Amino acid sequence: MANISSNLKYLRKKKGLTQQQFADTLDIKRSLVGAYEEDRAEPKYELLKKFAEFYELSMDELINERIDDKWKPKPKADPANIRVLSISVDSQDRENIELVPVKASAGYLNGYGDPEYISELPKFHLPMFRQGTYRAFEIKGDSMLPLQSGTVVVGEYLSNWNDLKPGDTYVVISKSDGIVYKRVGNKFKENKALKLISDNPVYEPYTISGDDVLEIWKAKAYISTDFPEPAPEPTLETLTSMVSQMQKSISNLDRNKN
Repeated sequence: MANISSNLKYLRKKKGLTQQQFADTLDIKRSLVGAYEEDRAEPKYELLKKFAEFYELSMDELINERIDDKWKPKPKADPANIRVLSISVDSQDRENIELVPVKASAGYLNGYGDPEYISELPKFHLPMFRQGTYRAFEIKGDSMLPLQSGTVVVGEYLSNWNDLKPGDTYVVISKSDGIVYKRVGNKFKENKALKLISDNPVYEPYTISGDDVLEIWKAKAYISTDFPEPAPEPTLETLTSMVSQMQKSISNLDRNKN
């Protein structure tokens, strides 16, 4: 957040406001405005949001861009400019890998953009991940077998959703579906449906709206206490399930052709 102080000072002066006038407009103390502009304090998430709305900027622009006379806003349709990411760092200013356990998944939908919430999540480091921004998510259920329920998937933050690669696996956070680990079936297109596929064939693929998506993390590793078992011989039950799934898929193809 190194740019916030200079950005706030520049934007206020460009509007022709004194610190007191700006403080009165935002209903905060003038001393706080001075502290923010001199980089002696950092505004909290809700106040940053108010600042961004006041200046008609995105949170990403206010926090990460260097705004001055030479600065030009990015096109609002650019998928790389529709989100802001909160992170935490350790005492050596290294980015942490925050862990989102299953029990915290509901709260993550509300707090994913709040630095205070993110700072309270469990944290760790992995030596093989020194570059990039990573987060770990505990998965639930058997839709991505052979990964068992309780496996922790470590994902790298995907800032530009145009980089999605069909067939690769991602942790997708959406308003309607929460946190899911799935294989992606198509390229991302603004406000279009995103196809999500389970590795367990018992589960049908489904789609979610592009404007419903909040964050996407590309799967890079997983951590599990369950070691793989030798592949069992197919049983009558599993064969029946596979045949049933194939019949459903063939029926869907026939309906699509018609």
